[in-house]
Amino acid sequence: MGSIIEVEGILWPPIEDPRGQPLRHLLDFLAVSERADPAAIRAGQAQQFAALNEWCWQHSAVYRERLQRAGFHGGDALSLDTLVKLPLLTRRDLQQQAQALYCQPPASHLPVAETFTSGSTGEPVTLHRSAVSQLFWQALTMREHQWWQRDLSGRLAAIKASFNQPRVDTPSWGAPASLFASTGPAVALSMSMGSEALADALIDIDPDYLLVFPSQLQAIQQCYREQGRRPARLKQIRCMSEVVTPELRATVAEDFSLPLCDVYSSQEAGVIAIQCPHSGLYHIMAESLLVEVVNDQLQPCAEGEVGRVVITDLHNFATPLVRYEIGDYAEVGPPCGCGRQLPTLKRILGRQRNMAIYPDGHHYWPRLGFYRFRDIAPILQFQVAQLSVDTLECRLYSERPLNSAEEGAIAEVIRSAMGYPFAIGFRYFDQPIPASGGKYEEFVRLF
Repeated sequence: MGSIIEVEGILWPPIEDPRGQPLRHLLDFLAVSERADPAAIRAGQAQQFAALNEWCWQHSAVYRERLQRAGFHGGDALSLDTLVKLPLLTRRDLQQQAQALYCQPPASHLPVAETFTSGSTGEPVTLHRSAVSQLFWQALTMREHQWWQRDLSGRLAAIKASFNQPRVDTPSWGAPASLFASTGPAVALSMSMGSEALADALIDIDPDYLLVFPSQLQAIQQCYREQGRRPARLKQIRCMSEVVTPELRATVAEDFSLPLCDVYSSQEAGVIAIQCPHSGLYHIMAESLLVEVVNDQLQPCAEGEVGRVVITDLHNFATPLVRYEIGDYAEVGPPCGCGRQLPTLKRILGRQRNMAIYPDGHHYWPRLGFYRFRDIAPILQFQVAQLSVDTLECRLYSERPLNSAEEGAIAEVIRSAMGYPFAIGFRYFDQPIPASGGKYEEFVRLF
């Protein structure tokens, strides 16, 4: 397997083959570790966390102060077993302390690059990720390609939110796929083109694989329904960035006769979980991250319970994300029948501001039944905004304004889905509903 590279502080998974192919060897390690006993995975996490914690205690005054405020008076006092005693690091903390939290990593982790989050929560943050972080991102991205058995010689189309040109053609998929095979060509399209132009472009490109935001996919699907056509060669649709709903999965299966695959990732932590081709569960990337799902009392959630996602990045020595509350909610999943022993999430539900609050104080994740809306009126896109505990605003981008009967029918679908007689007003848009930080949200709470 080659010799161990001198990458200080990286004990698990090890990085091997100093002048050859460390990415390939890391990927080989992951193929074995994903089927290891959960106790062995936990032991590897503990070993790697100890190295991370020791370095950051010695080299970051802000990190050291954070632990001391929590009652830890030595770097070795914090471990996976005592980690639950450490208060969460919030997005606001990271936003305010990112520069002070920066920890000069070992020389073997260089170079370090700044990463910027989209700010869809209203709290954009800047942090640093190292070359080691990039290596793990590449390995986990290739793991996802391999799990889904993609033919890398196929044609890839990717629709991107932040892109300053309508279309860019490249001869390959780029790294990491191009590091492992001679790939097919790739085309990047800008979301700013609009759904009709994107639908036409995809017919022209005729890709084997499509990478797209869920909300943009819905709009493109609608174009194809109206036109009675779709790309002929398409083998797989892969979603990113936004929450994938069960309704979207169902319509993709109906319209394209294809499974919809998804990756749970973030700018801060890279690949967090990969959807399993066998079960549809999301396998947590436990070799890279420790992921907790906790309730409002910060206790671990059991299988089937929904809680706040908290991550610890085991390999980013530049910005130590230890017990970082990323802002998402997820449901803890069961063991997967595929044979992989990595823990699972059943659903990723989005941000706290995507939860409805009811007059009695309870919270609920709304399922609004968009595809029932299309049976009532020619709606292209919608968003429901909660203005108060008993008032909603239904925002519509449609082919025409709705009449009063149609508005009444839409309101009843929403009230029925949410189980409460909310007062509902309507607001119309003459273009797609603006997204926050490039991400569309079908429900958003504004207070």
